[in-house]
Amino acid sequence: MKKIASFTVDHNKLDKGVYVSRIDGDITTFDLRFIKPNTPPFLEPYAMHTIEHLFATYARNSEFSDNVIYFGPMGCMTGFYFLTRDLELDVCLNLIKDIVKKCRDHEGEIPGNSKIECGNYLAHNVEKAHEELCIYYEAIKNWTTEMLSYDYNK
Repeated sequence: MKKIASFTVDHNKLDKGVYVSRIDGDITTFDLRFIKPNTPPFLEPYAMHTIEHLFATYARNSEFSDNVIYFGPMGCMTGFYFLTRDLELDVCLNLIKDIVKKCRDHEGEIPGNSKIECGNYLAHNVEKAHEELCIYYEAIKNWTTEMLSYDYNK
């Protein structure tokens, strides 16, 4: 079988950050790497679930909601994928930083957190999500579009 693009990236060279994973026509897939690959502890599943609910909600309520395709967790528990359509890289990077900051600062109920709205609504960890979002925001707050390549500074 042909190897998929994300498996061709040397994960030994990645660190926390924001990367362009791939561009397919008008859709850009971003790799939001919260944890340096293969360096436990990894993201705790309940915290990931909380981050997913928060980020997806803020993204789909942003001024670019029509350009948001998807936000979801990586199976390796080191980050998330964020897919956008028809947006410049600088706009996306600023959007990502803004949403991470809003998620970090979020107070109150977790959006979509009821038995009707979510298939595992009890599986959340707000405190750990907040901790991970604080660490990640510090890692990306000065990120630039020049740093979005997997090959940057490697």
